[in-house]
Amino acid sequence: MAEPEAEGEEAPKKKSKLPLIIGLVLMLVLGGGAFFAIYSGMILAPPPAEGAAAHEPEPEPEPLPEIAFVALDPMVISLPGGGSRHLRFTAQLEVPLNYQKEVELVKPRVLDVLNGFLRAVEVKDLEDPSSLMRLRAQMLRRVLVVVGEGKVNDLLVIEFVLN
Repeated sequence: MAEPEAEGEEAPKKKSKLPLIIGLVLMLVLGGGAFFAIYSGMILAPPPAEGAAAHEPEPEPEPLPEIAFVALDPMVISLPGGGSRHLRFTAQLEVPLNYQKEVELVKPRVLDVLNGFLRAVEVKDLEDPSSLMRLRAQMLRRVLVVVGEGKVNDLLVIEFVLN
């Protein structure tokens, strides 16, 4: 009988994967080290400033302008459309300090204008979260008409709750 020739030959050995694993580990370690060196400024960092410019203190921030906040009375507005839906609204007006007394004198007019505007707004406009900025801008415009240009810087909405 004929015996297979495979008996005399040995199967070839598989190549070791150890060099590949060592290479990958070294690549990760060296890549991480290079990232840290560049990120921390050890290499490729701009040169430090020389002389007095390096020790110059940072400039002082400008002082805040002299402003006052005029608090408006909280309002509860019943909304149209049936049901017992209400809007609770509280705001403050940011005014220059020298106009604070004048704005406080016309505060009832401001409340009347805001109350009339908010009663006319539809419920779907109040429920949309992105509409608050648009409503705020429209309310500020109406306040400026009542108070006068330049006497109010901003309208700060403190509470805007739809029940």
